[in-house]
Amino acid sequence: MSDSSAPKLVSGPGAAAVLAAAIGGFALGVLALAADAISPLARMLNFWNPTGPLSGVTDVAITVWFASWFALSRRWVERNPNLQRVNLAAALLLVGGLLLTFPPFMDLLQGK
Repeated sequence: MSDSSAPKLVSGPGAAAVLAAAIGGFALGVLALAADAISPLARMLNFWNPTGPLSGVTDVAITVWFASWFALSRRWVERNPNLQRVNLAAALLLVGGLLLTFPPFMDLLQGK
């Protein structure tokens, strides 16, 4: 016998949180690399002098994470996205973001 009053469980909001965290992590890596490689961008991302461009890199990455979480959670609020695809995309984005913050890899990409 099924209970029709039981809440319908959807995986969309959880999947949105996972993917948004990975998008934010990748944005952090891209911004860290870009700020290291492009001096005008580094100056633009210097929101607070004691930390230098890292202050802007992290602030923008947090904004990207929050915006992507908001957009994805609204889009997937009543849906069940393919979790294997979401997790694969999240894993790839997180690995990419991690590599982009690893100094030897950053130096390799910049030709240093």
